[in-house]
Amino acid sequence: MRAFPPYRAQVVTGIPITTREQRAQALADAGYNAFNLRANMVTIDLLTDSGTGAVSTGQESAAAAGDRSYAGSDSFFRFRQAITDLTSFPHVFPAHQGRAAERVLFASLLKPGQISLSNTHFDTTRANIELLGCTARDLPCAQAADLDSHEPFKGNIDIAELERTLAGPDADQIGMVLMTITNNGGGGQPVSMANLTAVSEICRRQGVPLILDAARFAENAWLVTQRESGYAGSSPREVAEAAFGLVDGCVASLKKDGIAPMGAFIGLRDTELARRCEMNLIATEGFRTYGGMSAHDLERTAVGIGEVLDPNYLAARAAEASRLAQQANDAGVDIVQPAGVHALYLNAGRLLSHLPPSRFPGHALACELYLRGGIRCAELGSLYLGEFDDDNELVTAAPFELVRIALPRRVYGQAHYDYVADVLADIAKDSERVPGYRVLEAPQLLRHFNLRLAQV
Repeated sequence: MRAFPPYRAQVVTGIPITTREQRAQALADAGYNAFNLRANMVTIDLLTDSGTGAVSTGQESAAAAGDRSYAGSDSFFRFRQAITDLTSFPHVFPAHQGRAAERVLFASLLKPGQISLSNTHFDTTRANIELLGCTARDLPCAQAADLDSHEPFKGNIDIAELERTLAGPDADQIGMVLMTITNNGGGGQPVSMANLTAVSEICRRQGVPLILDAARFAENAWLVTQRESGYAGSSPREVAEAAFGLVDGCVASLKKDGIAPMGAFIGLRDTELARRCEMNLIATEGFRTYGGMSAHDLERTAVGIGEVLDPNYLAARAAEASRLAQQANDAGVDIVQPAGVHALYLNAGRLLSHLPPSRFPGHALACELYLRGGIRCAELGSLYLGEFDDDNELVTAAPFELVRIALPRRVYGQAHYDYVADVLADIAKDSERVPGYRVLEAPQLLRHFNLRLAQV
């Protein structure tokens, strides 16, 4: 029997239908940067799964009862109880979104000159670490380098390299180990419980704090139940609870697996670290019982983290991603294998092999998806990860040229994704005609959000 979404639509929103000419003008006006496009010029928006999910009637009913008290809000206590029941952290702080929670936690935990080790730091995570004068170092497992292999847990950290680093000359400078689940910067691949357990044992032995970036905790838990020996009979919630139990703390955007438009939290076990975070939070985000979140969003996220762990919902979402992955492959567009849940990562370097990294094949494919079909998505290649000189010329290419097609939660139906597959197939038929791009302007930090390009 096929999995199907365990919900139905009650309120719908129209989507823009545009012409090729309109899209070409809009993209040129945006400096060929999808982040600069107005949403009313986007037909299918797959730029991100962050804050773009559809909320439920249960979430909206809870939001209507939100307590907007500045201090001691009932909404906060409902929020904290939902988080505590899932994670077992004694200290829980809300923040308005994930990068704000990262800033508060990292500033309270790390000192200038220290190093953060991770399976892969995502862009804003890396930026928050570097802004503190620290270094973000990635230690992905060796299997992650083979985009075509069907290894089930390519989001794992390299255990041997982690042990070497923690025993090496930089050992005294390691401020934390950060495990991202699922590994968004590594192709949306999951982390196994065996890997997380090994990391936990190593960190406790070495006295290094282990922090979880748990934005997609439910999707990682689902993939564990499907792929890891010994967990087939576990529920996603049981796996998630076990994962949180292995770490010293966590930071999580609830705009992903909280299925909410805004919100995040910091969870900690250490009382002294929690005290420092609380002072930082109050000074920069808001009082400890709202932390920059509205009462409505405290309520939405408290309900959302329960809904997201529904096995029927997760099965349908995974099936949705798997079907689109197969359609892309059938059209001649390779993806990072195996397919994850929150996004597909297209191998643009292979599809657009006529374009060198200096002409940004990932970005070129993302632009072509928009020009041909009004589909907005994001490049994860040399434009995002490469090194540039002062003239904005690429000096060091990224290891892979990818495009991320993020799948918003409970938003698009099968017909929408069939359309995406049709556009991909149309591009693949004459992919050698897709033009490259050059950079005109680019800031030094998080350049992909603000750069401007020209077609070559």
